[in-house]
Amino acid sequence: MASNMLSLGTSATVPSVRVTTGPPKGLQGLTATVQRRSPRIRLQVPVFVRGTDPAGDFLELTKTINISSTGACIASSHVMRIEQVIQLTIPAPSPSTSALVPSGTPPLTARVRHHEMSGDLHLFGVEFLKPLD
Repeated sequence: MASNMLSLGTSATVPSVRVTTGPPKGLQGLTATVQRRSPRIRLQVPVFVRGTDPAGDFLELTKTINISSTGACIASSHVMRIEQVIQLTIPAPSPSTSALVPSGTPPLTARVRHHEMSGDLHLFGVEFLKPLD
């Protein structure tokens, strides 16, 4: 794997969207192949994450590592559970006088699907419950 790529516990070939995951414990002789529904784009976008960790509810300003129409990889200092539902909101710039610029963006609801550590940072693969248009 190239040193400039980020992994969430899977191996991927870029630009291919074919991903191979390791087998569950006890099935090490088998390999499962998963086809992604949409390609990832390496794009860092600021995002507010609203969720719950062992300390309670939190709201954190963080960023995406990559994003697609069906999900994203986000960095967080909080611990979230696999299958946990979270809210993501992209911060909007200060209100504009132009009627063409929306005043804000609605939150995206996402489900945590993967978790990996990178130093002190938690990396989460999340799936949007409603794909982006």
